[in-house]
Amino acid sequence: MQSAAEETVALYAQDEVPGRVTGTAPRSRVRARNLPHAAVKILLRDAAGRVYVHRRTTGKDLYPGLLDAWVGGVITAGEEPLAAAERELGEEMGLRGCALRPVTRRWYTDADTNYLACVYETRHDPGAHGPIVHQVSEVADGWWLGWDELTAGLADSGWPLAPDARSHLVHLAARLRPAEA
Repeated sequence: MQSAAEETVALYAQDEVPGRVTGTAPRSRVRARNLPHAAVKILLRDAAGRVYVHRRTTGKDLYPGLLDAWVGGVITAGEEPLAAAERELGEEMGLRGCALRPVTRRWYTDADTNYLACVYETRHDPGAHGPIVHQVSEVADGWWLGWDELTAGLADSGWPLAPDARSHLVHLAARLRPAEA
């Protein structure tokens, strides 16, 4: 198995055809040059509608040690977004068989990363999916937060949430009606 730094990542065009693959590059070059790529983001909820929030490990190559409300990662070369979402949910949380619902696709760009987010949502049922088991190299800790607690955290600029996680949550919250939150 190749290291995460050397896995081959699909590069994506930032044009009128979102999702058009333009080539590939090693993950280390994608990070070093902030190349446009794609990633999956999965909002994990429980039956009560709470969101699973986790702390990223300090060894992560992007936003180490910060909080995140999204399970996810880069889409590798030749991988479809849904398959990547299923893979990431299995790798990071030990969950298999969760029904993934597409939510949106949107670009996120900052000084550290530049990616097309393929955003999904799923419900965790411990009886059907088993317990959450963190990938120790990526997830330091995790807990459930109610939607109101989560949006209160979003309003606090000092809350140590990864910048992309904050952006995607703000975007999602603006699209949801109160009954859906």
